[in-house]
Amino acid sequence: MLQEESDLSLVIAQIVQKLKGSNLYAQLERQAWASLQRPEIKLESLKEDIKEFFKLSGWEKKLQNAVYSELNVFPLPSHPAAPPEHLKEPLVYMRKAQGSWEKRILKSLNSMCTELSIPLARKRPVGEQKELLNKWNEMGTDEPDLSLFRPVYAPKDFLEVLINLRNPNYENGDSLSFRTHLGLIQVPLKVKGIPELKEFFVELGLTTGQLGIDDSTQVPPELFENEHVRIGQKVLAEQDSAAAQQYIRQGSPTALRAELWALILNISSQPEDILYYEQLKTNVIQHDLLVDSLIYKDVKLTASNDDYYFVFEDYLYQVLLCFSRDTSVLGHFAYNSASPPKSYIRGKLGLEEYAVFYPPNVAPLCFLYHEPSKLYQIFREMYVRFFFRLHSISSHPSGIVSLCLLFETLLQTYLPQLFYHLREIGAQPLRISFKWMVRAFSGYLATDQLLLLWDRILGYNSLEILAVLAAAVFAFRAVNLMEVTSLAAAEAVLADLSTLKVMPLLQIFLFATVT
Repeated sequence: MLQEESDLSLVIAQIVQKLKGSNLYAQLERQAWASLQRPEIKLESLKEDIKEFFKLSGWEKKLQNAVYSELNVFPLPSHPAAPPEHLKEPLVYMRKAQGSWEKRILKSLNSMCTELSIPLARKRPVGEQKELLNKWNEMGTDEPDLSLFRPVYAPKDFLEVLINLRNPNYENGDSLSFRTHLGLIQVPLKVKGIPELKEFFVELGLTTGQLGIDDSTQVPPELFENEHVRIGQKVLAEQDSAAAQQYIRQGSPTALRAELWALILNISSQPEDILYYEQLKTNVIQHDLLVDSLIYKDVKLTASNDDYYFVFEDYLYQVLLCFSRDTSVLGHFAYNSASPPKSYIRGKLGLEEYAVFYPPNVAPLCFLYHEPSKLYQIFREMYVRFFFRLHSISSHPSGIVSLCLLFETLLQTYLPQLFYHLREIGAQPLRISFKWMVRAFSGYLATDQLLLLWDRILGYNSLEILAVLAAAVFAFRAVNLMEVTSLAAAEAVLADLSTLKVMPLLQIFLFATVT
């Protein structure tokens, strides 16, 4: 009991400290001072009167949403004496693996710089700045020669690193239960079984209405959809982040999704947010980074050739180029096992005050947000809350290592014949599903289905649903997969996911197929 109170006090103190540096805190302070001029504020009941004023004026709700938002991203409290690196990642071998992976990436970047004789960063000449500014809204028409630039790493490279992860404390133990795990991931992390997943994803049950199922043409809208839209409008009117997060577990109506996501992520387009985006844009105009060419190449190779996303090519360049300059992203490294790569100003090596930091699935968001600054804020928040975990090595339940282990455990436990068959023919299922999970299924599912999936990521504040869906896809194609005799044939069976309906797959896998 005392420990719980101590943990709660620590969380409160840290959230208060975080909010004190926010724009909301300054606004609340100004409102409190202004309220002193109001006739209903009495000196003898000052504290209660100001609290009542905040409640009636809507500022209390804004503060509640800010606290709720912090609680959603805040790491669990650790022992007061624990060093900062334990907050980033409690397991030493995971931290070491992440450190080695970062060194490998930086070595690849530095060797590319050396080979191509280009700097990591340079100031653009004035003429080049003007040219970029003039074509800011049509960067997709630019065709720079990127043939010499190579991707820093592919998903399969990252997967090989995860496959080779080992906990040194378990190396010599043969009687451990995790040794019976026959998948590629060989680290002893706790992942949920089907009973726990059913409890966690209880709103996805067969008796609960779902957008993605109950809004189909076979189901009259008055049975579910109309009422769900009405409740959604009420949630938005209340401006309650917690209520919005609970509501979206059953899916979001298309017309309300943009506002609901912004409410859950506690994002509102204030003038200072637009100004901040313009400052990032100016930084892009003034400075050329090596990662700019890598971003160009990545977008050209992916979104530009995608039937759904090619129309948003200009938006993608704008958002990703600005993201690469945003030092506010550095804040998430406090609870990320990764560390930001950094360089030093020439002649100042090792002096931290001269360090220059280089911060690190935006396309689907372009369907929801057409104002670049709002689109940027949503993407940044989605990344620092969720997507960074798909690209760093950690023991977190939503980290990519745990997702891979969860996927393999579900298949081995509940579809053992399929799992063993694929393993025997050299088609380990994870080698196929890894690219889906590491990209949160972006580029694989139809856009409407992807957004329904991401609704649930926001609703449950967890990425575990990615592993469950990956397992559900294998279950759905199990009959065909049992007939294949090679990895290439298995990949062919699972090559096209664009016709799949996400919610029926998840419901059937969790609540019908598996017992």
